[in-house]
Amino acid sequence: MAIEIKVPSPGESITEVVISRWIKKDGDYVEKDEELAEIESDKATLTVNAEESGALKILVPEGETVKVGQVVCSIDTSVKGEKSKVESPKVEAKPQAAAAPAPKAATQDSGPKTQDSSYASGTPSPAAKKLMDENKVPAAKVAASGKGGRITKGDVLSTLSGGFDSSTTSGWGGSRDTERSKMTPLRKKLAQRLVAVKNETAMLTTFNEVDMSAIYAIRAKYKDKFKEVYGTNIGFMSFFTKAVTEALNHFPAVNAMIDGEEIVYHKFADVGIAVSAPKGLVVPVLRNAEQMSLAEIELGIKNLAVKARDNKLTIEEMTGGTFTITNGGVFGSMMSTPIINPPQSAILGMHNVVERPVAVNGQVVIRPIMYVALSYDHRIIDGRESVGFLVKVKEMLENPAKMLFGGKDPHEVVLGL
Repeated sequence: MAIEIKVPSPGESITEVVISRWIKKDGDYVEKDEELAEIESDKATLTVNAEESGALKILVPEGETVKVGQVVCSIDTSVKGEKSKVESPKVEAKPQAAAAPAPKAATQDSGPKTQDSSYASGTPSPAAKKLMDENKVPAAKVAASGKGGRITKGDVLSTLSGGFDSSTTSGWGGSRDTERSKMTPLRKKLAQRLVAVKNETAMLTTFNEVDMSAIYAIRAKYKDKFKEVYGTNIGFMSFFTKAVTEALNHFPAVNAMIDGEEIVYHKFADVGIAVSAPKGLVVPVLRNAEQMSLAEIELGIKNLAVKARDNKLTIEEMTGGTFTITNGGVFGSMMSTPIINPPQSAILGMHNVVERPVAVNGQVVIRPIMYVALSYDHRIIDGRESVGFLVKVKEMLENPAKMLFGGKDPHEVVLGL
């Protein structure tokens, strides 16, 4: 019995998707609930799973755009696992048996062969070509020693053993070749949104710098204990997220958004964390981050990052944020102007930490400094609020104890000031 597998709906507003990758091959035996393919919409990447066990029949190739609900493959449930694994190779064995001598002769790179004359100068033998493709070795880098100037497998091995750097031969340098690839739905949607933000908002960026000494000290002192208790390392992002939620409480306009002719102020902080995923930039959201502890934030970010890496994020996990944090520092960025994630009104950009000379109490000292940037929509956020928000974030990062007292100095709380 053949069961038809249809494209699941990624969300209410999505009508079509792209078959980005078949995880299983045509004819493979698959188990129930096993992942068969990845489908990509303009919002997320999801998987198509097997509804029953059996032999897979692929009906739509990779790269094709299909409608939600369309049949993309079928599963023959009459095929049993052990049977298919044993008999499947036998079906292909007969045609291969007759052709077996040919590839065997082609792989004999040593000694003169009458077949050599069919190779033009600089052309690799089949075995040599396979080895060159696997190690990204261009023909121009290999000294040919075969008859008629052909490249043998031994020539390729000799080039590799001589210290050949395959990382510099990924198609760059010397070639005039070009390559085209179709934009994914996610990349196309991202491009549209970024252009729309530039055209539809009055975006400005304000900058500041943060002395990370206090954060470094806390991490150095408690990193082992933190990992022992919670099973994960403590990173910068959890501190920044906690500082942001406190600062948003003091400057609610930064956490607001425009809806028509109204301003919507949120009484909660759903913080989006920009993550670079295999398919492009995604922004999963930490719900009610203002109520989370540092450990809960760290574990939440880790969980979302793993899902983003594995393309497991759902539509719900990437919608509804009120503020976004992006960290270009992991790629070495010193300073940038991040683009707002609509319909939000602001985004905080983190950057790399560099030891810089700074003046402290009249003395020049070396401190770990990070430049931070806040891009905001000037239609809703004034300069006073944007600068004040960033200063508040800076204050709490340089004095983390303030995060425990609503952004106030602990001594002021004790004194009732």
